Amino acid sequence: MAEILKLVTVEEAFRAFLPQVNKDLQGTEVVDLSVALNRVLAEDIVSGVDVPGFHRSTVDGIAVMARDTFGASESLPALVDIAGEVFMGQDAGIQLAPGIGVKIPTGGMLPVNADAVVMIEYVEAFDDRTVGINRPVAPGENMVRAGEDVAVGQHVLNRGHRLRPQDIGALAGIGITEVKVFEVVRVGIISTGDEVVDPAKEPGPGQVRDINSYALAAQVEEIGGQVTRYGIIPDTFEDLYQVTARALQENHLVVLSGGSSVGTRDNSAKVINELGSPGVVVHGVSIRPGKPTILGIVNGQPLFGLPGHPASAMVIFDIFVKPVIQALQGLSPDSRQPVIRARLSRNMASGSGREDHVRVALVERDGELWAEPILGKSGLITTMVQANGVFRIPLHKEGVQAGEIVEVRIF
Repeated sequence: MAEILKLVTVEEAFRAFLPQVNKDLQGTEVVDLSVALNRVLAEDIVSGVDVPGFHRSTVDGIAVMARDTFGASESLPALVDIAGEVFMGQDAGIQLAPGIGVKIPTGGMLPVNADAVVMIEYVEAFDDRTVGINRPVAPGENMVRAGEDVAVGQHVLNRGHRLRPQDIGALAGIGITEVKVFEVVRVGIISTGDEVVDPAKEPGPGQVRDINSYALAAQVEEIGGQVTRYGIIPDTFEDLYQVTARALQENHLVVLSGGSSVGTRDNSAKVINELGSPGVVVHGVSIRPGKPTILGIVNGQPLFGLPGHPASAMVIFDIFVKPVIQALQGLSPDSRQPVIRARLSRNMASGSGREDHVRVALVERDGELWAEPILGKSGLITTMVQANGVFRIPLHKEGVQAGEIVEVRIF
C-alpha cells in the first residue's frame, strides 16, 4: 500500500529545508568584463576615479563664465571675445577671464574658470573676434562637472547584484575590466519514468514525450544557471541511484523530474535517503499544484523531486528550486522575481488546508491590468504557455473574489 504523504506548509518546508543547504557549495572567480553580463558580483564595487575626469560640455557652443551672460537678450546681447577653440580629446589649455569665451564641441573639456556653455543657437557673430549672446545661462548649464556621474570613493554596485548592460558600461567607465563574480550554479536534471521518451521519438501506446527536462532546463538557464541533462532513467532503484550519485558529484544541485509521487515504482525518495544524510527532509507540501514534492539534502547538497505533470513541475521549480539557485548564485533577495499587482477577472475558490498557485494571463482593459485565470489540469503544458505568471491564494483563505487585487509572480 502506498505511503500517505505527511504534508507541511510551504513556509514549514522552507524552514526545514533551507538551513541544511550548504551555502558555501559555490565559489567565486574573476572574469573579463566582456563576458560578465548576467553574472552576480561577489564583491562591492567602489570607484577609484571621477567620471567624467574633467568638466565637459553637453552641447556645441561657447564656454563662458556664466555671470558674463546675465541679463542678455536678443535686443541687448552680452558681448564676449572668443579666445580660441577646444578640440575633442585635448586639454582645453585656456584660462578664461571676464568677458572671454571659447568655442567648444559636445563632450569637449571646459577651460579653467568656465562654468557654463551657451548653445550655438543663441550666439551671433559680430566680427572675427566678438560674438553676441542673446540668452543668459546659469552656472552649470549645458555641462557635466567632473565626478558628477561617478565620484572617487563612490559605491557603484553591491555584492549580490546581477550585472546588466548598463552596469557593464559603468564598470568600463571607471576603468574596471575584470570583476569577481560567483561561479555559475551547475544544475543536473534527471527525467524518470518508463513511459517517458525522447522528444525526437514517436511515442508508443501509453508513452509521452519528455517535456519536463527541457522546460526545467530552460528555467535554470533563464536565471543564469548551467544545465546538464542526464537523460531519461528507467523506474529502477539501481539505475536512478547511479545516475543521481554522478549528478551530485558534477553539480551544485540536482532536480529529479517525475519521481515525487508515492507509487510503488517511484524510487526518488529511497535514492535520496540512500545517497547521504539527512536525505529526504520534506515529502509532501500542502500546495496545488505540486503536493507530492520532495525536498532533500545529501551532505549539504540540495536535491529536488518534482512532480511529473509539466505545469506542476514548473510551478514547484519557481517556488522551491529557483530561490535556492539564486541564493547559491549570491543574488540578493531584492533582485529576484518581479511581482505585479493586477485585478482578478473572476471568482477563484480554494480548497481548505492548501495553498493554491493559480496560473494567470495578464491583460489590459481601459488602462487597468487584469489577471485572467488559466484553468486546466496540471498535466497540460499549454496552461503554462498561455500564462504570464501565478498568484497565490493563502493556505487558510477559501478563495478570491472577482475584482480583488492580487499579486502576480511573473514568469
